[in-house]
Amino acid sequence: MSHKSGFVSIVGKPNVGKSTLINQLIGEKLSIVTPKVQTTRHRVYGIWNDENTQIIFSDTPGIIQSPAYELQEKMNEFVKESFDDADLILFITEFGQDSNPSEFLIKKLNSVKIPVIVLLNKIDKAKDATNISESVAYWHNQLPNAEILPISALHSLNTELILPKIKSILPEMPPYYDKEQFTTLSARFFVNETVREKILLNYQKEIPYSVEVVTESFKEEDYIIRIESTIYVERNTQKGILIGHKGQKIQKVGTQARLDLEKFFNKKIFLNLYVKVKKDWRSNDRDLKNFGYIHT
Repeated sequence: MSHKSGFVSIVGKPNVGKSTLINQLIGEKLSIVTPKVQTTRHRVYGIWNDENTQIIFSDTPGIIQSPAYELQEKMNEFVKESFDDADLILFITEFGQDSNPSEFLIKKLNSVKIPVIVLLNKIDKAKDATNISESVAYWHNQLPNAEILPISALHSLNTELILPKIKSILPEMPPYYDKEQFTTLSARFFVNETVREKILLNYQKEIPYSVEVVTESFKEEDYIIRIESTIYVERNTQKGILIGHKGQKIQKVGTQARLDLEKFFNKKIFLNLYVKVKKDWRSNDRDLKNFGYIHT
């Protein structure tokens, strides 16, 4: 029997449900999910397998209309790269956001030579079917060559239609990766992202966006994984806020991250967190390269 394989890039504006969708499709928590914009910074790869198919999903950062830092420019570049190596694009847009589409994405999606599926997400917010029909008509007008599928990733409405649709489009190819593999990313990446998710959920204003997490040590033993991670901030004042009075805030972050990581790795976790200042790292090419935002 023939085998199909291919790369599917998930693109869209911030906070439209890209990460929620990839986690649901893969059945693993690959991408961190928070209510804050710019939660996803890197391309996150998840692999879906069955006997005759392998789909490599790429979750991308939300496209930022006016980047304020070089970091945000690099995040936009990840989105642009995702068009170059894809066999299919899933463009996710949120119901009710029809009036303010991303000009870059609309132009790019109309120019690509590969299939595009528009996932009109969060339709559970619609008052009635007429609202949905009007939104579908709007996107047909914006992207006449794309197929439109109304869904709710959070509530699993119509999401069961996505995988069969993708499978029907992908080319006949042998698998690119081992069939037991569900991601191309390292264990350290998931530690970094889990810690960063807890910071996004526990802090307000600029703190979550000034943070980068680097796992310095990951030592796996029979029954425990010992991890040491450094949280970088841009200012000494941010360091104080992050740590909190008598270290209570950073301890809370560590506890929440450890519990999630124990579920993910199915092992006991010993997690040590350190906080250091790396001034203006979001605008420093050397730091951005070290943190994996610039590829050579």
